Amino acid sequence: MPPVPLHERLLPFLAWPRQWSGATLRGDLLAGITVALVLLPQSLAYAQLGSLPPHIGLYAALLPAVVGALFGSCAQLSTGPVALTALLTGASILPLAHPDTPEFVALAVLLALLSGLIQLALGALRLGWLLNLLSHPVLMGFINAAALIICLSQLPPLLGLAMSRSDQFLADLATALGDAAALHAPSALFGLGALAALLALRRFAPRLPDILLVVGGATLLSALSGFEAAGGRVVGAIPAGLPAFVLPTVDLNAVAALLPAAFVIALVSFMEVTSSARLISGRTRQPWNHNQELIGQGLAKLASALSGSMPVSASFSRSALNHASGARSGLSSLVTAAVVLLALLYFTPLLWHLPVPVLAAVIVLAVANLIDFGALGRAWRASRDDGLAAALTFAATLAFAPNIQNGILTGLLLSLALMLYRGMKPRIALLGLHPDGTYRDLERFGLAHPHPNAVILRFDSPLTFVTAATFEEGMLRAVRAQPEVRVVLVSGAGINDIDATGLHTLNGLLERLRTQHQRMAFCGLKKQVIDALQRDGLWDRLAPEAAFRTEQQALDALLPTLDSEATRSCIPAHRY
Repeated sequence: MPPVPLHERLLPFLAWPRQWSGATLRGDLLAGITVALVLLPQSLAYAQLGSLPPHIGLYAALLPAVVGALFGSCAQLSTGPVALTALLTGASILPLAHPDTPEFVALAVLLALLSGLIQLALGALRLGWLLNLLSHPVLMGFINAAALIICLSQLPPLLGLAMSRSDQFLADLATALGDAAALHAPSALFGLGALAALLALRRFAPRLPDILLVVGGATLLSALSGFEAAGGRVVGAIPAGLPAFVLPTVDLNAVAALLPAAFVIALVSFMEVTSSARLISGRTRQPWNHNQELIGQGLAKLASALSGSMPVSASFSRSALNHASGARSGLSSLVTAAVVLLALLYFTPLLWHLPVPVLAAVIVLAVANLIDFGALGRAWRASRDDGLAAALTFAATLAFAPNIQNGILTGLLLSLALMLYRGMKPRIALLGLHPDGTYRDLERFGLAHPHPNAVILRFDSPLTFVTAATFEEGMLRAVRAQPEVRVVLVSGAGINDIDATGLHTLNGLLERLRTQHQRMAFCGLKKQVIDALQRDGLWDRLAPEAAFRTEQQALDALLPTLDSEATRSCIPAHRY
């Protein structure tokens, strides 16, 4: 595949015209309209999930969708409001301001600005690899817990119950659900009926725009039946027209309070982007660049802040729908934004009677697909450490709810701790000759040492300050593995790097073994390790017994010298 020109790397939308043809333009147009029919009701629902006014969700689906498409590297990503980001936004702001106030919206806008700046800086500095510090088991533990919290948080509005908001989400939920007498029957009928209708359409008519049909039908039925007059909650008035583009107000105290949450939103939203981009690029065989995608998503969040809206991200479900509907370039996202623009200009009065329980049903059905408890079991089967990290992240996220950002921060710390722990405990094995002619773990395969005076030790890790102590302990065990060990051969193919601590450890071991009339040899050392040994001056001492490429080559050279030494010392010689 030819390299991407510089101007297309900086401005990815310049590559779109090369992808256009009659068929692809039709595909982009159809995909854009299809995604818009899903995005419109989802935007209202996710704004509700973030405790924000409904029109904030529509604003988040307009300009950010355009900017994300123009500057992102994966053309099929659908940028806009998403469930996890919306929940994190609401949870982060609730301790600082009361919903339904201008201060609350201002903090959401500031959060979009901060998270966008973080992603933009990471992308511009080519630091996207930092986001890989969060392990997959920890991420799955967080996503499962967050999705469960989202579904549980929508039960009260689904049933027409009132729910207080405090720092104890589970207690608030139990109180709300325990007050059965407060259940509003019309709301429950709308909510449960919408959920059943969505499930039925998805099962028996998957090609139809199920969300749009259910939302439209429920809005019409609400207006005709007087649902609002009966005490039901409806969306109400939505400002018509375009958002006002203003610079967000920056308050240093608010910045300090929101900065950890902004980092979490930048991290989690990009994990969603990464999942979508990898899946789509695997199907289209088109490359994507994670640093460029960070820039695109960061700019999209900045565009959301400038339009007075909430943090946005790329939706996994809408991106998959965009690709499946025929999108081949970012033009589909521009079509989606055009449909949202038309809705803002002309159709907002039609949304007045949209029941809030129906939006709750939309959220529950959309987020339920994120729940995958099997991922926690798979993590446990792969590694007890990973399983424990996933379970602890899941439990911490539930315990901290609604402040679920603390759950992902707990998971991040667990990821780093596990990485450090595993790095400090690399695999060390003593080797013996296998019947297939290779040297393998003698304990696992029941093999013998190659010679009574020689031991082969394999070290599967860089030799750095993190692992130097473990390497030294392994060497000392190796010299005691047999009664008459004269040489320890280190199989160094797994040593990819060595630092000053590793060099110091080798030098100390050389001196210690020399005083004990023992030697240390190496085989399979890599160029970068030899270069470091040469710069340190240690290579001159090691080279005669460290330039071997394989274990067998080393033994062929070393064992005759051991036998001759044994003969001179009147020790019976051994043949191998």
